[in-house]
Amino acid sequence: MAGRINLDDPEVLARYDAGGMLQRIKEMPWQCQQAWQMAMDFALPEGYAGVDKVLVLGMGGSAIGGDLVSSLLASEAWLPVMVSRGYDLPAFVDAGTLVIVSSYSGNTEETLSSFEQAMGKGARMLAVTTGGRVKEMAEKNRVPVFSFDYKAQPRAALGFSFLPVLCFLQRLGFLSDRSAEVAETVSVLQKLSQRLGETAPQDVNPAKGLAQRLHGKLPVIYGAGFTGEAAHRWKTQINENSKAWAFYEVFPELNHNAVVGFQFPAELAGGMRVVMLRSPLLSKRIRLRYEVTCQLLERAGIGYESVDGEGDSPLSQMMSLILFGDYTSYYLALLYRIDPSPVAAIDYLKQQLAKG
Repeated sequence: MAGRINLDDPEVLARYDAGGMLQRIKEMPWQCQQAWQMAMDFALPEGYAGVDKVLVLGMGGSAIGGDLVSSLLASEAWLPVMVSRGYDLPAFVDAGTLVIVSSYSGNTEETLSSFEQAMGKGARMLAVTTGGRVKEMAEKNRVPVFSFDYKAQPRAALGFSFLPVLCFLQRLGFLSDRSAEVAETVSVLQKLSQRLGETAPQDVNPAKGLAQRLHGKLPVIYGAGFTGEAAHRWKTQINENSKAWAFYEVFPELNHNAVVGFQFPAELAGGMRVVMLRSPLLSKRIRLRYEVTCQLLERAGIGYESVDGEGDSPLSQMMSLILFGDYTSYYLALLYRIDPSPVAAIDYLKQQLAKG
């Protein structure tokens, strides 16, 4: 039987992280800083401020930036910010819509399909991509392209799919200046990365410790408000980095259904672990729901963990939770003796779809 994985052993990283995912995770603070500055310098067309709704088109790691913006701005932005995942464009898109096409590769077929439909609707449009067909279509149709060059798996380029969208909405006057919050967030992420990085020993590294406790378990991530989309990110990172099952739920909705399902199948209780993503910025009533839900989990014999956001602003709280999840999913992959970077199942799916 193979021995237990030692997450403090540099040879373990060299053996299983052939794709270099750790370096991409460590670059998250730099990504946020770089993407924000690039977006501040990007030339936005005149007239784009005259819209009444924003729609982000994307899939997977390219779409979640829109989700993060939407959840972060829900209590401030006077216009809705929505995300569309799929082949078909929502019928409400019109000349009053700002459509932001987000595709890291520029070749995501669902996004290309909805992009093509959007061009016939008279909407104001932007594209965020590294190239591919999205860039070609945008340039051909005179759609402004925010282009960046960052070699990574799409999910590992979150800073470039999230911060530009936030910046564009600020510059168009849909929300207040977030520059100070971005600076704080970069600082918080830099300090957090030092505590969670590979050189921090497991006995003082909370991400390594959590990965050990999630190993062999079915993780279910709970969040609320802006931590709800952080929970979504945790779920997808565990799926793609750790190659493992994971699910997520959000308060207060989960208190109206999920808590009743703790009972059966009874044999699953010991095989699950709930991770609560918390923030002191959430409302008092929501924080109380966290506490009572923990009591219900204890009564059901289900183990749980709590991870707290860091920093003063919602942005830093959310992004610190996301970085914690990225590191945890990375270490969990090592415990499963798997390279975090490749996504063989997605590659196979694309190959089969290409035959159709």
